[in-house]
Amino acid sequence: MRPFAKPALVLLLSSVSALPALGIPQQKTTKAPESKRRTVRVEDPQQALLAQAEEAIEKKDFPRAVDALKKYLAEKPADALAHVQLGYAYVGLAQREKARAEFSRAIELDAKLAEAHLNLGLLLLDQEPAVAIAPLSKVVELRPEQAWPRQLLGTAYERTGKLPEAVEQYRAAARLDAKNSEVRTDFGRALLGLNRAREAETAFREALQIEPKSVGARLGLAQSLLSQEKTEAAAPELAAYLELSPEDHGTRLRFASVLAGLGKYEPALAELDRVDARRGNTPEGFKLRAEIRLHQNNLPEAIAALEKAAQLEPRDADLHARLGRVWLERREFAPAERELLEALRLNPKLTDAVRDLVAVYYLGEKYEATLRVQDELARRETPGAGWWFVRATCYDKLHMKPDAIAAYEKFRSLDQGRSDKQDFQARQRIRILKRELERNK
Repeated sequence: MRPFAKPALVLLLSSVSALPALGIPQQKTTKAPESKRRTVRVEDPQQALLAQAEEAIEKKDFPRAVDALKKYLAEKPADALAHVQLGYAYVGLAQREKARAEFSRAIELDAKLAEAHLNLGLLLLDQEPAVAIAPLSKVVELRPEQAWPRQLLGTAYERTGKLPEAVEQYRAAARLDAKNSEVRTDFGRALLGLNRAREAETAFREALQIEPKSVGARLGLAQSLLSQEKTEAAAPELAAYLELSPEDHGTRLRFASVLAGLGKYEPALAELDRVDARRGNTPEGFKLRAEIRLHQNNLPEAIAALEKAAQLEPRDADLHARLGRVWLERREFAPAERELLEALRLNPKLTDAVRDLVAVYYLGEKYEATLRVQDELARRETPGAGWWFVRATCYDKLHMKPDAIAAYEKFRSLDQGRSDKQDFQARQRIRILKRELERNK
């Protein structure tokens, strides 16, 4: 999903402290001037300091604003709103702890000052979302009719992993603001996190009805469809999202995987080419390219792609195991053995690689090695009928007649005649080998 947006702290001015985005009623420390603020002439020295701070904040001259507000607060320490403005200026200077102290002081002075709780919550939201819950909850309590505080509180809950609580707040915010696409996108994302993909799909579609170019809603809709295994429907949504966010290479790679899963191999390869052209070659891209080539039965290009991936991730045991299996499919046993042994060196727990190594040695007519690796495989899983047939054949080829007979008979007892060809061969070899043993007595 897209990253969370970072809400800016609310700018509070000394003459007019309205918050249009929140709809918080104006609270004034002095009468608002009728002319432009920066040309206001204030006779009262304290009001002059506030006007100076206001002008400095508008110009983003935060050091000057801090200086003016500190002088003002030296004379008027109980002005809660001025503490909020000073905290805002400290945020502009990236002095987080000082800003936090000022917002907290404002709350101590006036517990019902919504702006103080709001700005403290916004300050904490990115780095300490769990701590941000309390001040944002207070804003919701003070301004229950407004959507934005609920949306912010939902974000705090979501970042803390409390998705049910986040869903509740996002739903309430959506009810309060019928034309807010972003809150519906947030709502859908939280629902998706709870594996409620069908409801999430509805939320994302509502968001797109309000704002068709919403990047987050378009991606969320695609993800909700994929979660419901509606792959055909998700593909065009991913394409539409990538039109809006062409540099999201991770999603483009996912899109290529979706296309490959739909059997649209050439379009998938075209998407991989776009990823390579913009981001450069990646192991994930090479792996997907290899899978596509395998589906197309193009083993040489599949091997080439897997080898390039292995060059980029030489310690990926699964990758070496996959490469070994493809070499095995080509009946090229030397490189298959090399890759499978490397896979097992990196991760000895790869039982599939052990099983493939048995096939490499058996088909390569290395019967002693086959028996040795079979012993390892038997320590990992209970041998089945096929295991015993391979073992019997190895004993047979090595002229170990009693062992071969015993293994053939074990195969037949487990197989129960299900494999006609192997059962016929086993019966014939048992008869021949017993005759040879009788003759040699």
